[in-house]
Amino acid sequence: MELIKREKYLSRLRPYFNKQLIKVITGQRRVGKSYLLKQIANELTELNPVCNIIFVDKEKFEFDEIKTYIHLLKYVKEQSCPSTNYVLIDEVQEIEGYEKALRSLLSDGNYDLYCTGSSSHMFSGELATLLSGRQIEIRVHSLSFSEFLQFHNLSKTRESLMPYLKHGGLPYLIHVEDDDEMVFDYLRNIYATILYRDIVSRNQIRDTAFLENLLRYLADNTGSIVSANKISAYLKSQNNNKTASVIINYMSYLEQAYFVTAAKRQDIQGKKIFESGEKYFFEDVGLRNAIGGYKPNDIAKILENVVFNHLCFCGFTVCIGKQNDKEIDFIACRNGEYIYVQVAYLLSSNEVINREFGNLLAIPDNYPKYVVTMDDFPAINTYKGIKHLHLIDFLSLDDL
Repeated sequence: MELIKREKYLSRLRPYFNKQLIKVITGQRRVGKSYLLKQIANELTELNPVCNIIFVDKEKFEFDEIKTYIHLLKYVKEQSCPSTNYVLIDEVQEIEGYEKALRSLLSDGNYDLYCTGSSSHMFSGELATLLSGRQIEIRVHSLSFSEFLQFHNLSKTRESLMPYLKHGGLPYLIHVEDDDEMVFDYLRNIYATILYRDIVSRNQIRDTAFLENLLRYLADNTGSIVSANKISAYLKSQNNNKTASVIINYMSYLEQAYFVTAAKRQDIQGKKIFESGEKYFFEDVGLRNAIGGYKPNDIAKILENVVFNHLCFCGFTVCIGKQNDKEIDFIACRNGEYIYVQVAYLLSSNEVINREFGNLLAIPDNYPKYVVTMDDFPAINTYKGIKHLHLIDFLSLDDL
C-alpha cells in the first residue's frame, strides 16, 4: 500500500536522523503515527539500503510476547548488528518499563531510536527524568485541511470543506466509503477504542458512564468556557454528585490520551495565565461529531474547534484571550511571536462586525490579526490591518 507522505512531520524529524536522541512521536490513537514510523523506516532505507531496521509493532500479535523492557532488550539484541541499528517501536507504552530499555539502548551508542505513544503522561514523567533531555518529541495531529485534500485527492473548494468539518481528518477514512453511516460507524469504533484502551483501562476508571457523559458535555460545550465547578454544579442538579477534584482528574485523563486539549485563558496585556476557565477542543472534530451527532446548528462550535486545531498543527501554543471585558477567541504564540484570531460563522450584522473587529482593534500591538468566517462574499477583506478570511483560505495557510 502506498504511503502518503506527511511532509510537515518528516521535515521536522530528518535533522535528527542518526542523532543520539530518542525521537518520540506522540498523538491520539489513529492520527497516523504508525504510518509516519513506516515512512521514517523507508527514508532511512533509501539513505542506506543495507541499514538494519528493527521494527516492533505492539499493535500486531506477533509482538505480543514483548511485554516488559527485558523482553524488548532481548528481542532488539537478537536482531542487532555491529553497525548502527535503527530501532522503531510503535505504541511503546504497551511495554512495561520501556523507559529502562530505551535508556540502555541509547547508552550503547549504536542504536538510533524512534518510538510512538498515545499518552502524554508517559513522556512527561519518568521517561523525561530518566533521559534528562536526551529526547525530542514530535506531536502528530489529525489531518490538516491541506493534508485532507491530498489524502482524498480533492480540490480546494467549498464542497470539499464540508466533509472535513463533518467527518474530521483521521487518515484511515480514505479507506472508508464516503457514506455518513459508514464513516460514523468507524469513528464510533475509534472513539470506543480510545475511551476503553487509552483512558478507562490505563487509569482504572470504574464510572465509565460518567466519563461518557463528561465527553458529551464537552462536545455540547465546545468553544465555551468550562470549569470543574460548573460541571459539578450541573451534575448535582442531575442528582449525580462528583466533586470538582474528581472531575479535574477525569479531564486530565482525556487530555493525556490526546482526546481533548484545554486552551487556558490569558490576559493579553500582562500575558498572565488564569488558573481556571478553560475551553476544551477535540483533537478530531469527526470524533466530536460521533459523540453527540453532527448538527448543523453546531457549526460555530465546529469552526472554532477546526481553527484551534489548525493553529496547533502550525506549531502554535494556543490560549483564549481576555482584555478587560473583551474576549479574543485565540492568542497563538510561536517562538515569541503572536497572532490573534476571531472566529464567527457569519458577519451577519453590524453588531457582529463591530464586535469581531473591535475586539481585535483594542489590542495594543502590531502582531497579525485575523477574523475567520464562512461568509461567501466578505463584506470586508481588510480593515485597519485586520485580515478577514474565509475558513477555507485560513486553513490553507500551513505556514502562518
